Amino acid sequence: MANVNKVILIGNVTRDPEVKFTPKGSAVTDIGLAINRNYTLDNGDKREEVTFLEVTFWGRQAETIGEYVKKGRSIYVEGRLQLDTWDDKQSGQKRSKLRVVGENFQFLGAKPGGSSSGGGDHEGGGHSEQRPQQRASRPAPPPQASAEPDDDIPF
Repeated sequence: MANVNKVILIGNVTRDPEVKFTPKGSAVTDIGLAINRNYTLDNGDKREEVTFLEVTFWGRQAETIGEYVKKGRSIYVEGRLQLDTWDDKQSGQKRSKLRVVGENFQFLGAKPGGSSSGGGDHEGGGHSEQRPQQRASRPAPPPQASAEPDDDIPF
């Protein structure tokens, strides 16, 4: 039987990320993500539910997020679920935490406090990670057609 472990999230970053490095030099960062769900009860009352998740990014993605993401920024995340388990040293009890390991991301909207004009969103993920692109010059538009009808049109 096939197995799938895929998560797609869009939410707002809850704190500025802090990039750390493993002893072998790999970058890692955890971001808190708040995902809002709006719904209406049967009686017409509107409600909002917020789910908070931890997302871990590794390598160049972690560095990019550390450089460009600030608290409040909207972000699209693709990843997988991972269950971490450990023994609590104070109580001796088994503990566990479900987290998302980020595999791809895309910045959404404008930077908080920045203008909405300018370049596009930044994408990241695996080997498809892209750096902010420089605008290539566009070819000149085709010349405007004359206002006179062309008798050579075949239809």
